[in-house]
Amino acid sequence: MISSHCPIRRRRKEARPQELLDAALELFVEKGFAATRLDEVARRAGVSKGTVYLYFPGKEELFKAVVRHSLTPIIAVGADLLDSHRGRTAELLRELMQVWWERVGSTRASGIFKLVLAEACNFPDLTRFYVDEVVLPVRRVLAGAIERGIASGEFRRLNPDEVVHALIAPAQYLVLHQHSIGACGFHAMDLDVRSFLDTQLDLFLHGLAADPREGAR
Repeated sequence: MISSHCPIRRRRKEARPQELLDAALELFVEKGFAATRLDEVARRAGVSKGTVYLYFPGKEELFKAVVRHSLTPIIAVGADLLDSHRGRTAELLRELMQVWWERVGSTRASGIFKLVLAEACNFPDLTRFYVDEVVLPVRRVLAGAIERGIASGEFRRLNPDEVVHALIAPAQYLVLHQHSIGACGFHAMDLDVRSFLDTQLDLFLHGLAADPREGAR
C-alpha cells in the first residue's frame, strides 16, 4: 500500500520547485519584492514555510531563481536566433520581437521589469543581478542584430546601443502600462498590442533602412 503512493509523492516533490517559482512570480508581480513574504509564497504554493527553505535559502535567492527561470531561457532563444538566422536582419528583428512578446511580454513574467524599476534603489544587489543576468545579455543580442544589419548594408550606420534603446522603449512602455494603469482596470491604451508592435517595428525598420525609399522589409 505504501509503495503505491511513492511515485505520487515523488512526482509531487519534484514539482515543488516549479510550484514555488510560480507562486513567487505571482506574488512578486502583485505586491513587489519588499512586500512579499516567504510564508505567503508557501501558502500560495500549498506547502509549509519550511519547505521553501529546502529549495531556496532566502527571498533574494528565490527572486534570482524566478528571474533565471522566467527570463534566461528566452534570452538564450534570442541568442540562438541571432546565430542561426541567415535572412534579412529586418526579419530577424521582427522574429525577436514576436518571440519576446509571446513568451515574456504577454505573460506575468513581464511584471518583473516593472518590479525592478520600482524597487531598484532599495535593493541594489538584486538590481545589479538583474542588469547582469537580463539587461546586458538582451542588449548584446539586439545590438548584435543591429551590427549585422549595418555590416550588410541593410541599415544605416548608427550607434547600435542607442538603436537598441529606441527599439525596446515602446515595448517597455506597454509592459509598464499593463502592470500599472491597465492592472487597475483603466485601459488608457485601446490597442491591439500585436498590431501596435508590428507598426512600431515597421516604422523603426524604415527609419533604419540604408535606403529609406526601399524600407527594410
